[in-house]
Amino acid sequence: MIDEGANLTADGLHTVQLERLQWTLRHAYANVPFYTRKFDAAGVHPDDCKSLEDLAKFPFTTKQDLRDNYPFGMFAVPQDQVSRIHASSGTTGKPTVVGYTAQDIDTWATVMGRSIHAAGGRPGHKVHVAYGYGLFTGGLGAHYGAEKLGCTVIPASGGMTARQVQIITDFKPEVIMVTPSYMLTLLDEFERQGVDPAASSLKIGIFGAEPWTEQMRTEIEQRLAIDAVDIYGLSEVMGPGVAQECVETKDGLHIWEDHFFPEVIDPFTESVLPSGESGELLFTSLTKQALPIIRYRTRDLTKLLPGTARPAFRRMEKVTGRTDDMIILRGVNVFPTQIEEIVLRTAGLAPHFQLIRSTRGRMDHLTVHVEARADTTAERRVSAAAELVAGVKDGVGVTVEVKVSDPETLERSLGKMRRVLDQREPS
Repeated sequence: MIDEGANLTADGLHTVQLERLQWTLRHAYANVPFYTRKFDAAGVHPDDCKSLEDLAKFPFTTKQDLRDNYPFGMFAVPQDQVSRIHASSGTTGKPTVVGYTAQDIDTWATVMGRSIHAAGGRPGHKVHVAYGYGLFTGGLGAHYGAEKLGCTVIPASGGMTARQVQIITDFKPEVIMVTPSYMLTLLDEFERQGVDPAASSLKIGIFGAEPWTEQMRTEIEQRLAIDAVDIYGLSEVMGPGVAQECVETKDGLHIWEDHFFPEVIDPFTESVLPSGESGELLFTSLTKQALPIIRYRTRDLTKLLPGTARPAFRRMEKVTGRTDDMIILRGVNVFPTQIEEIVLRTAGLAPHFQLIRSTRGRMDHLTVHVEARADTTAERRVSAAAELVAGVKDGVGVTVEVKVSDPETLERSLGKMRRVLDQREPS
């Protein structure tokens, strides 16, 4: 049964959170040598946690900590109790490895089912899962959650874009779960095949795994005639299903706080910020058995807000940037989503772009390589490029070069979009 927390009061939630937090701290300290050493070095013990506010006394966990303990050093249960292993791609070093007990898998399916329900999915709906399957958590997380809710799953995975469109046309799913950048690729394929995407059976799109903007939401909703909602998660904390935007409000993502405790810190001072202030998001798992995670620094930038559609749970503002995606260009902080907003409101430009960092003399240089829409004239391309340069200068405060190319010039994303290419010469 999918519990949406409708019967939880604020006091009831806090009681559940504290009990589960105290269990998690004891479980991690007793069974993960990394946490034993980390807590001891910080001079704290699980017994020091008498209130939720006491969590701030405990040390952070980072992605590098998981890499340093590769592959199974962060596991808190014996190997024979681990039902499944997932891992990141490891493109920037050793992958981060996460494990799940059978109970963890059931918990994950429950919060994913809760998320799909909040997005508008219902038992009996067909759910087209175009997240990648395999070591990436997206595909199987969505799959198990949809089944838990009582939906029919179409496990399309990623790739074979033309076939995906054919399957959607023939199988008539009501829900699609995919990265927003790959949804744009699917939309292009619909139109290439002469099929009106707005006439498809799809009613709900659940998009995650990468930051995306309100402008992209508008683009997808208008072209596809669906409700586009955001889902949030990361493999180190569980996978997708940590937080979900509700279809009736679309005003940020309600965090399933009975399983994941959020904090927001100033990324520079590392102090906890009050609700409503923007900073770096942290999560502590409350029910995970195989890999408990304490104050994990996600690098995602957001703020915490009161609940609306699900009053028991706080919301996190839609993530539109990460501390590790930030480009510092001549002293100005630039995020890909800032550029995306300007691209999407510039007539004649398609929502497919990349940011290319290079060096000109001694200075860093940024080029926005963007595709034109199919019906954009050569004259309009020139004016659109100028508008984009001006828009970035006015809106972000930096000067960029713009290169407008033919449609389908840039590599299409089958998973997470690689927005930034660093071609700078090593110093």
